[in-house]
Amino acid sequence: MAKGGQTPEPPGAPEVRAAWALKEAGDVAGARRQAERLLASNPAPQDRAQAEELLRRTSTPRALYGFAALGAAVFVVLLLLALKRYA
Repeated sequence: MAKGGQTPEPPGAPEVRAAWALKEAGDVAGARRQAERLLASNPAPQDRAQAEELLRRTSTPRALYGFAALGAAVFVVLLLLALKRYA
């Protein structure tokens, strides 16, 4: 138990804590690299779960790719209509 004024150290390996600290500091790419490196080294089950959670939280949602494709398709259609009208 922590004595007055001391905070207990959070659970997990220092590498996992460092990866989460990178994420909190805004370096998402660095945090993902650190988590992938940790997963490649066959960590403890708790560390593996934390690294996988970090990767899950920092991944790009699949729906975003669909919206980007839809926006690109609309842009191309509008560009073709403009070219047809003014060319």
